[in-house]
Amino acid sequence: MRVKLLQASLLAVLGIVLAAGARAEINVGVTLSATGPAASLGIPEKNTIALLPTTIAGQKLNYIVLDDASDTTTAVKNTRKLLAENRVDVVIGSTTTPNSLAMIDVVAEGETPMISMAAGARIIDPMDGKRAWVFKTPQNDAQMATAIVQHMLDNKVRTVAYIGFADAYGEGWWNEFSKIAEARRIQIVGNERFNRADTSVTGQVLKILAAKPGAVLVGGAGTPAALPQKSLKEKGYKGLMYQTHGVANADFLRVCGKDCEGTFLPAGPVLVAAQLPDSNPIKKVALDYVAKYEAMHGKGTASTFGAHAWDASLLLANAVPQALKKAQPGTPGFRQALRQALERTTDLTGAHGVFNMSPQDHLGFDQRARVMVRIDNGTWKLVE
Repeated sequence: MRVKLLQASLLAVLGIVLAAGARAEINVGVTLSATGPAASLGIPEKNTIALLPTTIAGQKLNYIVLDDASDTTTAVKNTRKLLAENRVDVVIGSTTTPNSLAMIDVVAEGETPMISMAAGARIIDPMDGKRAWVFKTPQNDAQMATAIVQHMLDNKVRTVAYIGFADAYGEGWWNEFSKIAEARRIQIVGNERFNRADTSVTGQVLKILAAKPGAVLVGGAGTPAALPQKSLKEKGYKGLMYQTHGVANADFLRVCGKDCEGTFLPAGPVLVAAQLPDSNPIKKVALDYVAKYEAMHGKGTASTFGAHAWDASLLLANAVPQALKKAQPGTPGFRQALRQALERTTDLTGAHGVFNMSPQDHLGFDQRARVMVRIDNGTWKLVE
């Protein structure tokens, strides 16, 4: 009789677990921009997903990878599909700021953690009930803008013009850069916009040239950010040129060519990992990622963008064992526990920086997460 009661109890418990959707595998949903204007960012991210571990703490990981084609509507559609059909425990993505911002409502409604690979500070700030489910691995605009402004001051720049994407990325950079530049008494003499798919920016460039700025900052990402700079050089601009960390890949160097020689930009340390001093705590992790990526895709192919996906994996490797102590994959309890574990990330060294998160900060980078870089003979050169 006691055996039958025990069997009945075990069956009842099993039924409850199955009803709750628990499973022995962790489903990781990924939406990224492998095609479209942001493809030069999304492709290395997609390539990196293929390098990620397939188990964490003895649990198998299933990666479901979708292409949002650099389109906000598709990113939202993909996210809904990953939550409803694939019942993912976490979402990694998307590649761009506009896409990531559009995904926030979906993951918050589904109470599923999201790790964005986009730079915009607005993805995680201001913190609220919805953004409590959202984390990110790239450096924020403000952190990088501060480095640019300091470099401008060190080089006695007094006037600057800005030309950025006509979307959330360009606006985010304008908001942060203009605020910091004006506070440091650098006069902004031009503020222009262009679309990622534009083929000409002649009108905007002529306005900038008329203002005679000492420097120009392009607030763009990927290969489309080359267009304003090439146009400025074509029309004889001789001042200093700055780009954002959104251009730190080989495709940008290829497209921009000689017109980008001497350009300055802030970037994650992984971009110049081999040039970092041995005392830098990020160097070992960054070099490990670069070695794994280039073993698959060739020398010089690693970029900062793929490293954002790598860092997302490191965050999960740190958080999943903690979440498993509280609940099983496939359940609301596991997703909540995973969110809480991500939020408690402390002293975790990634390829871009050291993560120290909190309920108010879902990135947690300090100044170790940025370096200034110059384009020199078609390669990246660390600015000492």
